[in-house]
Amino acid sequence: MTTRILLIEDDQELSELLSEFLALENFEIDQAFDGEQGLNMALNGQYDALVLDIMMPKMNGLDLLKQFRINHKTPVLMLTARSDEVDRIVGFEMGADDYLPKPCNPREIVARIRAILRRVEMDKAGMQANSNRQIVVLEDVELNHNTRMVSKQGEALDLTSTEFNLLASLLEKAGQVLSKEELTETALGRKLALYDRSVDMHMSNLRRKLGPFLTDEPRIKTIRGVGYQYVIND
Repeated sequence: MTTRILLIEDDQELSELLSEFLALENFEIDQAFDGEQGLNMALNGQYDALVLDIMMPKMNGLDLLKQFRINHKTPVLMLTARSDEVDRIVGFEMGADDYLPKPCNPREIVARIRAILRRVEMDKAGMQANSNRQIVVLEDVELNHNTRMVSKQGEALDLTSTEFNLLASLLEKAGQVLSKEELTETALGRKLALYDRSVDMHMSNLRRKLGPFLTDEPRIKTIRGVGYQYVIND
């Protein structure tokens, strides 16, 4: 089955270059050159993934992503300016799955798209594999593998797919330290890259949504130079 990608990029020369490269990798590519056109195509087309630039005319990528995420879970790879870490953080808050700084190698875009799609398949397989242990409960947090929903003290938390995967990994090994390498593979479906802060950004958003324990102690601890640990509150 052909993998359909929507590329939303206002630089038409760059868009054509990326489209040609992706087509050689057996992807079917549609292009949009501004935010409004991109949102309309994303909402009305059947795509396996979106590649989304942030700075665009008519509607920027973050606003597009916010509107798209209201009713759609299609994976999104953001393309951001190298120095715009704020955009990356906000993009993850809006539900982006991964990002690449521009300029970037087309081969890396292909690798990231394939990693995202691989992770989507892993999520589906995980739901089936976890059918006998649908619900994980640790103190006041409940995670349902079947519905991919999380609640705290009975109230639903609005987590992105990546945040859900991170939390599932942490809860499964609560009290243990998980390396960033392991979390990148389980949550993003790819290897940890040099200077890659994707997991850190997703984890920051996850912490904010979970909040601390009633004792004000953090639920998720950073183990400097290693990774993260979900704390078992004694």
